[in-house]
Amino acid sequence: MRSFEKLTSLKDYIPLKKKEVDEKNIGLLVDGPNMLRKEFSLNLDLVKKIMAEYGNMRVGKVLLNQYASDKLIEAIVNQGFTPIVVAGDTDVYMAVEAMQLIYNPNIDVIALMTRDADFLPIINKAKENGKDTLVIGVEPGFSAALQNSADDAIILKAENGRNAESTT
Repeated sequence: MRSFEKLTSLKDYIPLKKKEVDEKNIGLLVDGPNMLRKEFSLNLDLVKKIMAEYGNMRVGKVLLNQYASDKLIEAIVNQGFTPIVVAGDTDVYMAVEAMQLIYNPNIDVIALMTRDADFLPIINKAKENGKDTLVIGVEPGFSAALQNSADDAIILKAENGRNAESTT
């Protein structure tokens, strides 16, 4: 006679995909008007590769103002990011999006791609709420206060039209 265990939970029988212990979920917000400039010639594919070293990018949004071209918006979509076009100042919308990520229990790392020290309170609020923080910027003009407040900072440097990253 065979004995069968009583079905107590579906979890016992359905294999669930669980994240690796060290694997973190990242929410990335890109300050489009500040970062996606011709003089920087930044490539969002490079940013995605950098994010893969830190964990899984679950949210990737690029905030743009109303002057963003259709070609830029299409390029952002083609690179796997979500464009958010706003009327007026993108900083306010970026702060709102960041607060949503901070209070999202599925996001472990708040990553901001900006040079702007205006986002220092966001970094501090994220840390207060137990989130890891990462800032990605480009010189010149990358706020030292922002770099020093975040857990990690990445400086992208445009060299001969190609991007190289360094971690500080």
